[in-house]
Amino acid sequence: MAKLIMAASLALAVILSAGAGHAQPAQFTPGDETPEEFPAGVGRDDAFYACTACHNFKLVAQQGMTRLQWEDSLQWMIDRHKMSPLPEKDKKIVLDYLEATFPPRAPAPGRGWQNPFSPR
Repeated sequence: MAKLIMAASLALAVILSAGAGHAQPAQFTPGDETPEEFPAGVGRDDAFYACTACHNFKLVAQQGMTRLQWEDSLQWMIDRHKMSPLPEKDKKIVLDYLEATFPPRAPAPGRGWQNPFSPR
């Protein structure tokens, strides 16, 4: 029973972290993407390599969040998935890039999509 609950919890975490049902490829490796595929900006490479240690960067790029939401997401990954915390200097660089490059977007008309990391 405990294994079933653990498996269900893991499946839910994967679904929620993927956002809106966008699952990442099962065979993802960081070599599948390069930082140059994403918008240029100060901190792009830092953000890319910090994020692709665990998942693809397309997952990150499809999100649109405020700085607080990005920060909360990082903390959630630390708390929930045991991600190593970024040193404060690196965290600032990563958050500056994510905030500037992937800000909140309004849902498409008629879509009603809600970011799973948004406060309700």
